[in-house]
Amino acid sequence: MSAISKLALLVCAVLTTKFNLGASVSSPGNIFILAGQSNMAGRGGVTGAKWDGNVPPECTPNQSILRLSAQLVWEQAREPLHADIDIGKTCGVGPGMAFANEVLRAKGSSIGVLGLVPCAVGGTNIGQWARGGQLYTQLVRRASESVKAGGTIRAVLWYQGESDTVNRADAEAYKGNFERLVSDLRFDLRNPNLPIIQVALASGEGQFVDIVRKAQLGMTLPNVKCIDAKGLPLKPDNLHLTTMSEVHLGIKLANAFLASYSHQF
Repeated sequence: MSAISKLALLVCAVLTTKFNLGASVSSPGNIFILAGQSNMAGRGGVTGAKWDGNVPPECTPNQSILRLSAQLVWEQAREPLHADIDIGKTCGVGPGMAFANEVLRAKGSSIGVLGLVPCAVGGTNIGQWARGGQLYTQLVRRASESVKAGGTIRAVLWYQGESDTVNRADAEAYKGNFERLVSDLRFDLRNPNLPIIQVALASGEGQFVDIVRKAQLGMTLPNVKCIDAKGLPLKPDNLHLTTMSEVHLGIKLANAFLASYSHQF
């Protein structure tokens, strides 16, 4: 082998190591979709247009947790998970990293690499997530891309509804719209039993929070679980969860998943 060929091989090896292009980065086995609006995208630690940069221990990066970037590339996950997805807004801590770290803590190294697929966009109502719309299309596209390397989508984590509390008609239509969304996702992702873990609202933009919460807590679809965010401390805007509330929510989501679906591993 010539000296030039040896040098070329050495450069390739260095680049592969430096930019994490190895197989371990490209193929998470267990994948979770994060969808909904701002409290899923994460506003923990955000004041105005600035994030304070505080990352709690429960949300620290782990080599066994990856995220699918806006460019559809797997990379090591770190806060803020939705920075390149919920664009035009300032993202901070959400529940995703705390969720993934808690699942890893509970299951150990045998679970392998977890993949998080951020899809949440702040200020969106459930009508904007209907099939045929941009948000739905992007979610399905990103979810489909995430399994091309052979992984399995284990659950969709859904936290949304604050925007549907402004008008009574939207609040009263929430149950039917959510059930339709679940049916469409399961069909388009070719997984009729896809687990959905939704969050019952802690707050809302309008006066019809109780109507939406009643719909969320009363869902009876198979493999649709609900955890309640009510009582988690809110930021001064009385709409968004604090950093530690996002952490506690992520752990609650993990416990709900593990209680019902840990047999998948």
